[in-house]
Amino acid sequence: MDRLSVALVLVGIAVVAALLLQRRKPAPPSGQNWNIPVQLDRSDFTRPDAAWLVAVFTSSTCDTCGGVAAKAAALDAGGAGPVAVQTIEVTAEPELHRRYGIDAVPLVLIADSEGVVIKHFLGPVTATDLWAAVAEAREPGSTPEGCDNHS
Repeated sequence: MDRLSVALVLVGIAVVAALLLQRRKPAPPSGQNWNIPVQLDRSDFTRPDAAWLVAVFTSSTCDTCGGVAAKAAALDAGGAGPVAVQTIEVTAEPELHRRYGIDAVPLVLIADSEGVVIKHFLGPVTATDLWAAVAEAREPGSTPEGCDNHS
């Protein structure tokens, strides 16, 4: 009789534990929070004396990165203008990706002469949006409302 009572108590505890575990719901998945640097050391990049830097962080395994890099390269004006453009591919320059905590590509950063990131684009970007963002950074108020869709 004692064994039967102990067995019933253990079964009861197991049933209660199973019901409690079944009721527990996992926490909802959190949204993706990608690291976006807010400050760059301009000496880490090409033409640190240029008034503006467009840094394009990419990966050779990213299908979108090549198109984003090509759109940004058109802003360089042959290396003579006020905008320096540099593509930072992760396998070629892993230390810069690590230093700035880049965990998603393509990532375009537009930084001023002090390295303060004024604007960024994570993921694909149109040439119009990218060029408008650089124009707006260089001369605030120069782009019509609605041409500045990204943060």
